[in-house]
Amino acid sequence: MSPTATSRPVATAPPLPSPAPSARDPFFDNAKYLAIVLVAVGHAWEPLTHTSRTALALYLTVFTFHMPAFILMSGYFSRGFDFTPAKIKRLVTGVAVPYLVFQTGYILFQHWAEDDAPPDPFTLTNPWYLNWFLAALFVWRLTTPVWQVLRWPVPIAFAISIGAMVAPHTGPDFDLMRVLQFLPFFVIGLRMKPEHFALVQKRWVRIAAVPVFACAIAVAWFLAPRIDSGWFYRNDSVQDLHQPLWTAPVMGLALFGCAAVLTAGFFAWVPRRRTWFTALGAGTISGFLLHGFVIKMSRWWGWYDAAAWVRQPVGMVVVTALAVIMITVLCTAPVRRVLRFALEPRMTWAFRPSAP
Repeated sequence: MSPTATSRPVATAPPLPSPAPSARDPFFDNAKYLAIVLVAVGHAWEPLTHTSRTALALYLTVFTFHMPAFILMSGYFSRGFDFTPAKIKRLVTGVAVPYLVFQTGYILFQHWAEDDAPPDPFTLTNPWYLNWFLAALFVWRLTTPVWQVLRWPVPIAFAISIGAMVAPHTGPDFDLMRVLQFLPFFVIGLRMKPEHFALVQKRWVRIAAVPVFACAIAVAWFLAPRIDSGWFYRNDSVQDLHQPLWTAPVMGLALFGCAAVLTAGFFAWVPRRRTWFTALGAGTISGFLLHGFVIKMSRWWGWYDAAAWVRQPVGMVVVTALAVIMITVLCTAPVRRVLRFALEPRMTWAFRPSAP
């Protein structure tokens, strides 16, 4: 079985490293929590998309923008990355170590939980399921100084992205196809400033976002039976999707335009003030990585086939509510404390004393 195999492949991302506690902005904590809720809900909807056109339309709408939103924030918070000891230490403890821990944990979990499939081979270079984003973030962040000195970083990133779409032999190591296809959103995030986020918070943008999302859902409902959802995951070339080469720039730019509009609409409705869920934004990485175990169990153990009503409209409401509750609990402070050894290790023993 493929490490990322489900009934329909998913491309999603973990939450992003946060600024220092003294510099925390409620807006970004709110955005991370709301985005991780969309991630969990999208994963919970996926089995329902095979029998419900409405579920598929909502699913495709969410997958159009939640990855770009996460990656854009990732680039924004990577603006100050350089090769100083402190930044390298944070990259190792905040990205590389969680990748290694959860890569091991996911594969061992698959060996234990999925009885009707052969055990996946243990590998550190082929990210398993949700772990692909940690691998991508590690690569993107290492290249940050390069993008910071280029004169035209965004056009170059787009050229690389389109080039990846016509390169079917790009290997699975570190999910390089997704790393390259999603690269423009990270580079755009590197170029963004606080005033850009303030711009989408204007009242007229918030009002316009409502009909825009309604229109997006309607278009997704129309296209649902006609479009290959593989376009939204960015892990296949156009040849893999059985499309001609000219579709690479056309679909690449079309998906980018849709993602940009919906991402702006998403940020427009993110509260800037502190709310009851603001504190949960600091724990979204634990929620993201842990909910993958629950999602996989729901597929392997046939939870969606337990009763006929699960695939009815009432089932979608129940599944959505349970997904929101699950991800909220997994983002709480007690869960973060339990996972601190894996997600926020100090590892003073691993670094030279000269490293701050």
